Amino acid sequence: MRIKEELKKAGYFWLPQNEDRKIPGTLYISDGGKVELEVVGLFDESIEALNGDDGLSRIIGHVEKDGLVTLEGCFYRNKNIAFGGIAKSLVHVHKVISGVAYEKDEEVSFNTVSFAVEGISEWVAITGINVSYSRDHKTASINYTPQEEIVYNLSNGFKLHILFGYTLPGFPNTTEARITHQTYFKLSSDVAKDFSEFREMIHQITYLLCFAVDSTVTISDVLATSSEITIEVSEGKTEHVNIKLYYPSLPFSEDAPKIDTHKMLFGFSDIRENAERVFNKWLSIYSVIRPSLGLYFSAVSGDHKYLDGRFLALAQGLETYHRRTSIETLIDEAEFRSMVASLLWDCPKPNRKWLKGRLLHGNEINLGQRIKRIIEPYKSYLGNSNQRHKIIRGVVNTRNYLTHYSEELEGDSVKGAELWMLCKKMEAIFQLHLLQQLGFEESDIQRILSNNYKLKQKFDVL
Repeated sequence: MRIKEELKKAGYFWLPQNEDRKIPGTLYISDGGKVELEVVGLFDESIEALNGDDGLSRIIGHVEKDGLVTLEGCFYRNKNIAFGGIAKSLVHVHKVISGVAYEKDEEVSFNTVSFAVEGISEWVAITGINVSYSRDHKTASINYTPQEEIVYNLSNGFKLHILFGYTLPGFPNTTEARITHQTYFKLSSDVAKDFSEFREMIHQITYLLCFAVDSTVTISDVLATSSEITIEVSEGKTEHVNIKLYYPSLPFSEDAPKIDTHKMLFGFSDIRENAERVFNKWLSIYSVIRPSLGLYFSAVSGDHKYLDGRFLALAQGLETYHRRTSIETLIDEAEFRSMVASLLWDCPKPNRKWLKGRLLHGNEINLGQRIKRIIEPYKSYLGNSNQRHKIIRGVVNTRNYLTHYSEELEGDSVKGAELWMLCKKMEAIFQLHLLQQLGFEESDIQRILSNNYKLKQKFDVL
């Protein structure tokens, strides 16, 4: 979660089961969604609590500006006991729910959660701002037309909304007139759902945007509402309470990305006609190839500080992707089972368990065959037969060397600039497969390749 400026909020805090004991403290929320609570004293100074049973899972607080807050997933990082003096303790907090106080075992569920994502305005590319100039460029007219929300039904009971917020100039305006336009997502459910379900959906949608803009983007400004939590704004009229949420979310990069529309794999305009199908396809394939996606995004997001680690993530990601999307085997499965049974029957009893373990994955195709199958649909982008064979051997030999560090394999492994270029090609192959999984036709992929310099460059590196 992106927090542009660290939040520091002083207040009083207590356990929901012991409201009478309130202690002063300061809540710190920093970039990445890291949350810590520094308190004066301890919530419970009983012998049981001092011995480790502190019951801190949920803490309630009342802080400046925000009022009531609920802190979830809490435990002491540093516990200090004062003997006649003042002692401060540090508490780790997994999630902050700002604007409401929950009871000790009360379920946290919502009907809507809205969130912004870095790059969403550039990706959606819909704005109500229109600027027109006179011929001599001495005068200008600025108009704003509010944009209607776009809603899609997701296959898991959620609805995904693309919303547009704006602010208009105040009065009087003598030296400046400012209009702002923001784009953000909202997930909604008619039936209240636990926040963990919303969080999983936010996670998957954010990764879709990462893939689309070809950059690591992070969420911010998470707001939730519940049909059961309202506030009276006038006689007989109520509104849902906006509940702010802070928590460590993935993906996250320390530096905010620079979003370039010319480097995106695809924009919202490219999928708008069938966006609901694309969103649902992403959710569907995510559930199938999640391990390989995790490896892919860890490689392209900069999580690996060394090139070796990045390569291994991509190699394992491609291998896992093929395992999850193909049932190809060396020979017919029934024939293989018969062969294994025959071998085990002829094997001395003391060695059967060992042999069975050795034969367990004996019908699987090897890494080289998997990489060959993966690049087959896009082999025209990877040179001639000799060049493709070099790529396959480079992946296999380097993966084997970096996994086993055998001296005999070192000479055949790829290193330095050549390894960097191999990683770029592996990234590009992964991207084309994911585009295909989302329903992009061959003509669409060729158009993306011809228009996207960043992707084309990955294939063109020598």
